[in-house]
Amino acid sequence: VQLQASGGGLAQSGGSLRLSCAASGFNVRFYAIGWFRQAPGKEREGISCISGSGSNVSYVDSVKGRFTSTRDNAKNTAHLQMNNLKPDDTATYYCAVAPEPEGFHPSMYCQQLGFFGLWGQGTQVTVSS
Repeated sequence: VQLQASGGGLAQSGGSLRLSCAASGFNVRFYAIGWFRQAPGKEREGISCISGSGSNVSYVDSVKGRFTSTRDNAKNTAHLQMNNLKPDDTATYYCAVAPEPEGFHPSMYCQQLGFFGLWGQGTQVTVSS
């Protein structure tokens, strides 16, 4: 049972990257997926969370309109499309999952890191100005 985050790298300001989160050993359709990031010297923050069906998605204000979270349950994967990247987006990015409770609203849980029990290893995103 594991998550594998990938797709990080170096991008220029205004550029794009697409992160992927691949789940193995379990069926991700029953789980909410969260994307998080941690910049050097800062706390880890939730930036986007998506419900099991993909119908409910939340974003932190700093990435709204630039990042898009999607999932493909048939492939047991999730993606975070990051456009118009800024130097402030430089961080290690993580995906994590949690069993989706009834009445789940992503915005209610996305900052509750303890809610997410399984984490990927992180992928580095560096944005140059």
